Amino acid sequence: MSFTKAPDLATRPTLRGHYGMAASTHWLATAAAQSVLERGGNAFDAAAAGGFVLHIVEPHLNGPGGDMPAIFATAEDPQPRVLMGQGPAPAKASTEYYQSLGMDSVPGAGGLAAAVPAATEAWLALVRDHGVLPLSEVLEYAISYAEEGHAVLPRVVQTLPGLKELFEEHWPTSANHWLPGGEAPKPWQVITNPAYGALLREMAEAPGDSREDQIEAARKIWKQKLGAAVEKNLETPHRHADGKDYAPVITAADIDEFTPSYEEAATITFRGYTIAKTGPWGQGPALLQALKILEGYEDHQLDPSTEEGVHLISEAIKLAFADRDTYYGDTEVNLEYLLSEEYAATRRALITEKASTEFRPGDLPGVDKILPPLQEGSPSPGTAPAGTGEPTVAKTGETKGDTCHIDIVDAAGNIISATPSGGWLQSSPHLPEVGFPLGTRLQMNLLEPGHPATLAPGKRPRTTLTPTLVLKDGKPIIALGTPGGDQQEQWQLPMLLRVLIGGYTLQEAIDAPNFHTTSILGSFYPRTIEPGGLVVEDRLGDEVISGLEARGHKVKRAGDWALGRLSAVSRDPETGQLHAGANPRGDQGYAAGR
Repeated sequence: MSFTKAPDLATRPTLRGHYGMAASTHWLATAAAQSVLERGGNAFDAAAAGGFVLHIVEPHLNGPGGDMPAIFATAEDPQPRVLMGQGPAPAKASTEYYQSLGMDSVPGAGGLAAAVPAATEAWLALVRDHGVLPLSEVLEYAISYAEEGHAVLPRVVQTLPGLKELFEEHWPTSANHWLPGGEAPKPWQVITNPAYGALLREMAEAPGDSREDQIEAARKIWKQKLGAAVEKNLETPHRHADGKDYAPVITAADIDEFTPSYEEAATITFRGYTIAKTGPWGQGPALLQALKILEGYEDHQLDPSTEEGVHLISEAIKLAFADRDTYYGDTEVNLEYLLSEEYAATRRALITEKASTEFRPGDLPGVDKILPPLQEGSPSPGTAPAGTGEPTVAKTGETKGDTCHIDIVDAAGNIISATPSGGWLQSSPHLPEVGFPLGTRLQMNLLEPGHPATLAPGKRPRTTLTPTLVLKDGKPIIALGTPGGDQQEQWQLPMLLRVLIGGYTLQEAIDAPNFHTTSILGSFYPRTIEPGGLVVEDRLGDEVISGLEARGHKVKRAGDWALGRLSAVSRDPETGQLHAGANPRGDQGYAAGR
């Protein structure tokens, strides 16, 4: 059956065609990706070209020194695979060392929170293993925007005033790059990044007897240049989010030793569809757990535009995320049990007509339940230390930025969903030799002993980056995702329900009113929880919102168009028809195709 739809629901048409489709959080990345498709590249070449552009045009949301998990399927092999572009903790990043500095949590900004950069290496591996174009043709778009410039987004400029003191007093290399002469660029001013452009150009011109050899040579250049920049700039202590100065522990050797990998996806079936996500080193299985809980309800109960639908979805998310924060990490996790029908039924039984304010992880056979530290509340807008955490819209609906996303499908059936993040301009000091900072993903690790997400050398932080692939009868049909930290699963879940059950087009589902609960433990510094909290777009309507408040949800209205930066592409395996949609919120996300 279909959900009830409001008239004129979509702001734009869902794109339709048969040649290729691209959708992302910035129009320049979408345009670059579509251009690659037009010149004979496949979906993987196109995704990488768009990804390298995103590093430049959304620097407050991601960067070359960050992370990038992706999920994809090839035309030859429809089995979903995960490209693991999440770097681990450096060899010297031990819990004992951080505790010896007096820390009870990893700071949200500063080089001591840097995981090994993985985004760039992951894009290079994707092009090497699954692309068809020379690396130079993939990188030429990013090189052009770095060397010749691009019009800087107002949202980038809006990020800078709150960082002025931090940059000028403690991170002078960041001040030199972003505040030359003490002034931030104006909105839409053309800015360049010659250091990064030079690095990309050197990589594009690396010698090699074959595509693969040339890309391997480019990887060596990347490792050498970045390693040297890290050791030159980050040996000196600098200011971190807790207001103290520390020297990072990451070294050139950590960078040199990292290699991205491919992994099997975690999957479930829901209403006849297969949903594929990353493993529990990310938060992807939390979406799968929530869907298994919701599978026990009737279709009409799951309409995300109704009071009952919002309530059930939010309560399922709370239960799934409590398990995420108790059991997930870069370790052995019993996903077979967590995703089982039996376990979902026990969790579903906990949902009542009233909003829960409890943190309720389940019980796993043979596994000790080690709870993460729970701190209630959140900083008021503008009061958190500058540069901390992932600046999401979690608590108030105020949009400050977060991450990026890109989806691509081509006529042959290659399809990919990728979520680049980390290494944003406010994360750690700018490295002038290469033109970007390192990320701060280690803030997602705990310092409490024995927990699956406890910090340890060589261990991946439990990331929130979570692209999605949907399959029907064993064939991939939809790639989707969104920025948003802890909200990524929460904003994707209503979209999936609207498309898979409600009969919405991609664009209708992207544009429909969204919401998320804050009654979950935040993954980012300062890692707080707001029991019963629920942030909604006003377009849900006064009647629905009043009903949710009557159920005990502590509702915050975020405005009409504030939550979610979803994009998606799809392919009908029977007809070859392709579709795409992108988020209109913030006037940045666009889809293209033919």
